[in-house]
Amino acid sequence: MSYKNGRDVLPPSLLKQLQDYIQGEIIYIPKKEQKRAGWGENNGTRVIIEQRNKEIYGLYKSGSTIFELIQIYHLSEDSIRKIIVKTRDLVLNGAH
Repeated sequence: MSYKNGRDVLPPSLLKQLQDYIQGEIIYIPKKEQKRAGWGENNGTRVIIEQRNKEIYGLYKSGSTIFELIQIYHLSEDSIRKIIVKTRDLVLNGAH
């Protein structure tokens, strides 16, 4: 964040109005509200993880054991189980 002099960036009428409220002090003006991207949406990580999770679920449904999936994906047993349950629920509910 950089400091800007109000005289350099504000129209004179707005500067005069602001001086009625605050004089000679620093004021922070926040950015306009924007919808922030969710985790992994901008760099593609979310899609990669979703694909991996579908792959894990598919292998599990095809007969791979939890232990085999742990060895392949280097995830904990708890993580593999959570992925299977979450992905199964998504498939059953028609999402993705």
